Amino acid sequence: MALAKIIYASMTGNTEEIADIVGQKLEELGHDVEVDECTTVDASDFEDADLAIVATYTYGDSDLPDEIVDLYEDLADLDLSGKIYGVVGSGDTFYDYFCKAVDDFEEQFAQTGAEKGAESVKVDLAAEDEDIEKLEAFAETLSAKLG
Repeated sequence: MALAKIIYASMTGNTEEIADIVGQKLEELGHDVEVDECTTVDASDFEDADLAIVATYTYGDSDLPDEIVDLYEDLADLDLSGKIYGVVGSGDTFYDYFCKAVDDFEEQFAQTGAEKGAESVKVDLAAEDEDIEKLEAFAETLSAKLG
């Protein structure tokens, strides 16, 4: 079975819920799933996974959350060739740059040699029914990429 590693940062619980929705769907699809809060793991933990997923919120107008900056920076030093990645997150459409942290992680993953497995999903605040459908489709697309 393929291992999906989901690392998240969540202040309000919204992004943790997003990570759990993706993880639950991947489990339903037959994958082993590990969901961890970003301060309890290292970026190098992705080296043991087949699927590398980050779920993050965007702080303020366009900032990475303080607690996930180390993971972001350490990701740049990894070679994740042969791995598949995906990024999901939450933000607030009130700000000019919606969910910029999601875009930042996409760019960082692209530098690791990993293959993008699905289009990112950006959620306005908390996941509604439509968002849950998109998150489950995200998980299905990632799973299909594994072959």
